[in-house]
Amino acid sequence: MKDIVKNPVFTISALIIIVLVFLGGLFPVRFGEIASSIYDMTTRNFSWFYLLSVFAIILFLLFLIVSKYGNIRLGGNEAKPEFSYLTWISMLYSAGLGVGLVFWGVAEPMSHFLTTPTDKVEPLTTDAARLAMGYSFFHWGISQWSVYALMGLVMCYMQFNKKKDLLISTSLEPITGPRKGIKNLVDILAVIATVMGVATSIGFGVLQTNGGLNAVLGLPMSFGLQVVILVLMLIGYMLSSTTGLQKGIKILSNVNMGLAILLLAFVFIMGPTVFILESFTLAIGDYFTHFIEYSLRLQPYKEDTWVKEWTVFYWAWAISWSPFVGAFIARVSKGRTVREFIVGVLIVPPVFSCFWFATFGGTALWHDLHKNTSIANLVNEDITLALFETLNSLPLSFITSTLGIILIFIFLVTSADSATFIMASMTSKGAMNPSVVTKLTWGILMAAICGVLIYAGGLDALQTAALTAALPFTVITLLLGITLWKMLRTEMIPIKKHEIKRLKKMREHIERENKLKK
Repeated sequence: MKDIVKNPVFTISALIIIVLVFLGGLFPVRFGEIASSIYDMTTRNFSWFYLLSVFAIILFLLFLIVSKYGNIRLGGNEAKPEFSYLTWISMLYSAGLGVGLVFWGVAEPMSHFLTTPTDKVEPLTTDAARLAMGYSFFHWGISQWSVYALMGLVMCYMQFNKKKDLLISTSLEPITGPRKGIKNLVDILAVIATVMGVATSIGFGVLQTNGGLNAVLGLPMSFGLQVVILVLMLIGYMLSSTTGLQKGIKILSNVNMGLAILLLAFVFIMGPTVFILESFTLAIGDYFTHFIEYSLRLQPYKEDTWVKEWTVFYWAWAISWSPFVGAFIARVSKGRTVREFIVGVLIVPPVFSCFWFATFGGTALWHDLHKNTSIANLVNEDITLALFETLNSLPLSFITSTLGIILIFIFLVTSADSATFIMASMTSKGAMNPSVVTKLTWGILMAAICGVLIYAGGLDALQTAALTAALPFTVITLLLGITLWKMLRTEMIPIKKHEIKRLKKMREHIERENKLKK
C-alpha cells in the first residue's frame, strides 16, 4: 500500500478524478455548463487536428503492412502466440468497442436518417438511408481501429521486443529520454484519458441498460436506477478482475462474443435478410468511394456542427480509449508479426462492426422505409431505446430484448474489467500483475466519475469528457508513431523462406562459377 501512495502517477491521477467527482456531485449544473463550454472550444479550434492525426496514422500503418517491417515478430523470431486467433480477436473486440457498438448499432444510422449529414439529402428518404449507412461504416471502420492499432503496436513492441515495461512513457523514451518528470506527466495524461474514455463507454451502456429495462419491464428512466446498474456492474467487474487475465477477462470475452453473434444471427435471419446483405455490400462500396472525402471533411465556409458532433467526437473517443485498448492489445498479442497484428486489428473487428450496423441499423431502416414505423423519431426522442425499438419489430421481442440487456451488461463488465487491469498496471509502474487493491481503487473511481458525468449532463457530459481528455493525448499518440518508426528502422528484419531459398541458389551458383574458374 505504501508503494502505491508513493507512486506520483497513481496519487495525482486518483486525486484529479476524486476532485472531478466531488465538483460534479456538488455543483452538477455548473459542472455541466463548464463541460459544454470546453466541448465547444475544443471542437471549434481543434477539429482539423483530430481529422489530420487519424488520417496520418492510417497512412503510416498501411505503409508498415506492405513494407519489410511487417515481417518483424512481436516478442522475437521464436515467439509463439499466447492465445488462439479466435480468442485473440474476441478479446480485441470486447475490449475495444463492444458497449459502444451495441449502443450505436441502431442509434447512429437512424440519427443520420432523420438528421442527414449534409443538407443536399432530404431526411427520411432512400438517399438518406444510404448516406446514413455509409457514414456509420466510416465511423466504425479502420479509422477508429487505426488509433488502437498504433498504440498497441508500440507498446507490444516495447514490452516484448525491447523488454521494457507496459507504460506509454517508456514507449516515448526514444524521444523524451528517461527524465522522470516527463515520464510521470505522460503516464498521468494517459490515465486521465483512459478513465474518461472508459467512463464514456460505460455511461452509454448504463443509459442503454436503463432504456432496455424501461422497454422490457417498464422500469423508469431515472438516475437512481442508473446508480443501481453501476453498482451491480462494479461488483461484476471487480469479481472478474481479481481472477486475472487468463480467467475472468478471457471467459467473459468469449461469452459476450457468443451472445453478440447469437443476437446478430437472429436479427439477420428474422429481419430483412436480402436488404441487409444488399445494404452491407452497397455501404462497403460507399465506404471506399468516399473514404478520403469523409476522413478530411470540414466546412469552414459555413457553420455546420454535424462533423464535429459525430466524426470528431468518434476520433476523440477512440484516442481517449487508446491507452487502455492499446495496452490491452499489447498484452495479448505476443507472437504475432507486425503485419499480422495490423491486419488483424484493422480488418477483422471493423468488418464485424460494419456487418453489425448493416444488420441492426439496416433492419430499423427497412421497417421505417417499408413498414411505416417511426423508429427514427422514437430514437430522436430517446436514443437509449434504439436497439429495443428495433427488436420490438421482430418476433420474440421480449426474449431478444432481455438477451440484449444481458449482452450490454456483460459488455460493460468486460470493458470495465479490462480497463481496471490496464489502469492498475499503468499506475503500478507497468506491473504485469497489479495488486487487487489498485484494481479495486480504479474500479471504484471509474464508476464514480461515470455516475457524476451522467448526473451532471448525461450523454452530452460523457461526450465532452472523452473529447477533452483526448486533446493532449493526440499529440502523444503522434509522437508514439515517430518513436515506433525510429525503433523499427534499427530492427533486424527476419528473412522469409523464399528469400532463404533464393540466397541458397545464389550461393550454389557462385560456388559452381568459382569451380569452373579453377
